[in-house]
Amino acid sequence: MKIDAHQHFWSYNEKEYPWVNKEMSELQRDFLPEDLKMLLKSLDFDGAVAVQARQSIEETRWLLELTQKNDFIKGVVGWVDLCSPDIIEQLNQFTENPILKGIRHIIHDEADDHFMLREDFQRGISALNDFGLTYDLLLYPKHIPCAIELVKKFPKQSFVLDHIGKPDIKNQVISPWKEDLTELATYKNVYVKLSGMVTEAEWKTWRKEDFKIYLDIVFKAFGPKRIMVGSDWPVCTVSNRYETVMGIVLDYVKQFAPEFKSKILGENCARFYSIKE
Repeated sequence: MKIDAHQHFWSYNEKEYPWVNKEMSELQRDFLPEDLKMLLKSLDFDGAVAVQARQSIEETRWLLELTQKNDFIKGVVGWVDLCSPDIIEQLNQFTENPILKGIRHIIHDEADDHFMLREDFQRGISALNDFGLTYDLLLYPKHIPCAIELVKKFPKQSFVLDHIGKPDIKNQVISPWKEDLTELATYKNVYVKLSGMVTEAEWKTWRKEDFKIYLDIVFKAFGPKRIMVGSDWPVCTVSNRYETVMGIVLDYVKQFAPEFKSKILGENCARFYSIKE
């Protein structure tokens, strides 16, 4: 299977999506499965993983409901309150549906840069492995040192770094992102998504060459067996068309042998999220 490892759906309203500002006016509408299905088909992709965009139990439930009529949604990364004392009850409720593959929290919106190291948050993380759930790390580069401490404490928990850690591609900043990412990659329970890069670049005017040094660093650190492609659709459309955004990675991986390309374009995602045909 070829799988887009990272995309979102929403029924837009201003109150629940305050981050969709005037600069992102393209996103101020609904984005639903029928919109994505055609885009996946255009690139011969078989499916996608739907990732939460709101921190609410209701959205997790809604995303799971979408999968009932859309079998190309191969998995859901939802949200639960990992800091809640009733985290086990929440996980029991949602893991009755095997299409829930993982959990994500929007770390980079937390005022506390050390949020991941809070005792209550780590208590929630400690429960995920027992339910067979992964965890998506949504961070800025400044958070990666804390992520290293987190993954070190939970060696049996599977983690994936979203958007290659959101480096400052616009200004071609490399350090300390490179060094911290390289250290994070030494922990074999951590994967990475080639996603969300275009929104960290100069919108509308980026060139594929802008991403090469970052992709080179990621591939050297993680190797082809822990990397997966993701679009971050529809957020990526503030920068360019779905096909053009995905083309950054599709063109880059042409240099690899077919068995490595197939891993990056779907097999690694299927293994990480326990997705079956």
